[in-house]
Amino acid sequence: MNIHSIARRAFQSALIPVLVLAVSTGAAQAQGRGHAYGHDNHDNHDNRGQDFHFRDQDRGNFAPHYQKDISRWQRNPHGRPVFTRGQRIPSNYRFRAVPRSYYANVPPPPPGYQYGYYDGYVVSYNPTTRIIADVLDLVTSATVNR
Repeated sequence: MNIHSIARRAFQSALIPVLVLAVSTGAAQAQGRGHAYGHDNHDNHDNRGQDFHFRDQDRGNFAPHYQKDISRWQRNPHGRPVFTRGQRIPSNYRFRAVPRSYYANVPPPPPGYQYGYYDGYVVSYNPTTRIIADVLDLVTSATVNR
């Protein structure tokens, strides 16, 4: 055995524990921040939406902006989906973002949530987890209030 092979083995033996320690420390820190291997821990995000509810007066802020669509669904309600609080929005549904000007007089959605619109529904939902915090059905309420 020559001096180079002895030095190489000593270096490799010292390097392995250092690498193991670095990897395990990084994984522990990521889990402490709510992330494990780059994926969000969504439990905390979804809990923020549990206490959110639309108010009765919020309907009047959204309905004028979607009146054509509301009227269309009132005339032909068949085939309209149903969304409920706590439901995960199926991936084949694409919600349109509600412009900020439409809800200027409405409390903002919870942190991490946004307002979306689909077929007469305004929903507050988490765009990452697609969990609905609350639903405002503009079609059904408009029919009942006539």
